[in-house]
Parts: sequence; structure tokens; C-alpha cells
Amino acid sequence: MKIATAAYPLDWFAAWTDYEAKLTAWVEEAVAAGSDLLVFPEYGAMELVSLAGEEAAADNDASIRAVSALMEDANALHRDLARRHGIHILGASAPIPVGGKIVNRAHFHTARGETVHQDKLIMTLWERDPMGVAGNGPLKLFETALGRIAINICYDCQFPLLARAQREADLLLVPSTTEAATGFWRVRIGARARALEAQCVSVVSSTVGPYPKLELMETSHGAGGIFCPPDQGFPVNGILAEGPENVPGWTYAEVSPEAIAHVRAAGGVRNRTHWEESAADLGPLERIDLR
Repeated sequence: MKIATAAYPLDWFAAWTDYEAKLTAWVEEAVAAGSDLLVFPEYGAMELVSLAGEEAAADNDASIRAVSALMEDANALHRDLARRHGIHILGASAPIPVGGKIVNRAHFHTARGETVHQDKLIMTLWERDPMGVAGNGPLKLFETALGRIAINICYDCQFPLLARAQREADLLLVPSTTEAATGFWRVRIGARARALEAQCVSVVSSTVGPYPKLELMETSHGAGGIFCPPDQGFPVNGILAEGPENVPGWTYAEVSPEAIAHVRAAGGVRNRTHWEESAADLGPLERIDLR
């Protein structure tokens, strides 16, 4: 299969048709390159706030309401594009009201026109305050025509027990948005570690560039990246593809499900299989004072 992962800039739209044209153009570009799976970033849907105007964008609660109100239409557009082109799409995540709280939800759209979702579990400080977004489970594993797919939204990929619960996944999708280079590298390092531990392929997408009219997304630093275990059948550095930082566009990589199955069964190491040994009862920690 071929994976396309986005370094995605947020735009300011005058009308819904402008957003529709942008998304369609991005999808068609990736399809023309032969892609089977497209991955958009965390909070990329926040650009829909532009349709509510600058006053809504300047207010945290109003911006969340404005974006969440348009997600049904955005999902319909994604479903249509996925079905029309016979591809799978992880849409950009958005804040969504659920049961009296706001969650960070990424919708996944299949080539058959199905839509499912994964919510983020662990919130960053920025999401807790001022955004007021809360974590929401459960973790999910999607059986798809492309293999088993799991999603860790941004900060979630920095907590290995989450991906460990999804260890059957062949692909771990990591949509992200990070303000600074430090955050970008935390996500990238986390995604690469998860690929090593689970002997899977991890896929990072990012928002990039300025968006000054929305304080919550005023600037983003990122790049697309597709990572793997550094073992038989894969690049020795564990990098299948990486895009330049802060340059909008797609990053592509060919991924072989057979290569994932092979490295799990016959690779040089067995991280995935040997994980249980790290949880064994090793007795009390021995403390040694060498002062």
C-alpha cells in the first residue's frame, strides 16, 4: 500500500465551497500519486472556524462550537471522497461535544463509505486550559482492507501503554499539532519508539505554519513522517519517509504488510513478543548509595 501523510496549513475560507475545494484538491493530489491511505493532522479542522468569522475565532468556546457544528458536513465530504476514490482517510481531528464535555475526535473514513472515530485519551496542558478538552476512551483497533489500524492522537503516542494495548495494529496513525519544534520532536520520538516496540509502522501528520486569527492555533511547527522498526526488510534507520519541517504538502511511503508480518515473526529482535518480560515481577528495586 502507499501512505500519504500531511504537513497541513490552515486556511481562512470565505465560503464552504472554498474548504470543499481545498480538501478535494489535497485528496486528488494524493490519489494521483497512488495513495491508498491519507492521514490528516490533529486539529486541522479548526480552519472551519473561518466560516463563522473573526469574532468566533477570537473566543475559545465560540470557536469550538463553530467547528463542531460543521463536522457532520465535513465527515460527509470525507466519506464521499474516500468512496469515490476507493481510499481510506483519517480526517483532521476536531473538538466535539460528547456527554457534557468536549473531546478531541479524529474520524476515520473507509473506501466503502464507513465512518468511525478515535478520541484522544490524554490531554496536553494547553487542551486542559484554556481549551477545556477532556480525554475520552476507549482505545480502538480497526480491522480494515489495509490491515489493522490504530490511532494515537498526538500526546497519546508519548504513553507506551496506550499503543501497547493496540499492539495488534500494523499501522499506528499519529495525527498531531505542535506549536514549537520541541513538541514536534516529542511526537516524532514517541511515534518512532512505538514503531520499535510494536514492530509496526507509525505515521505522523502535522499542522504547519501560522494561523494568527485563531489564538489556539496561532502557529504550528511540524512535518510528515512515516517510521518503522529498524530491522529486516526496513530501512536501517527506521525512517521510511520524512518531509521537510514546516513545508506544506504530502509525504509518501510504500508500506508492505508482508514486511510487517515478517519482521514480527522473523526479525532480528522480538520487541513485541518480549514485552511481557519487562512486566515480570523483578522483586523490589535495589537502591545502592555510592555517594
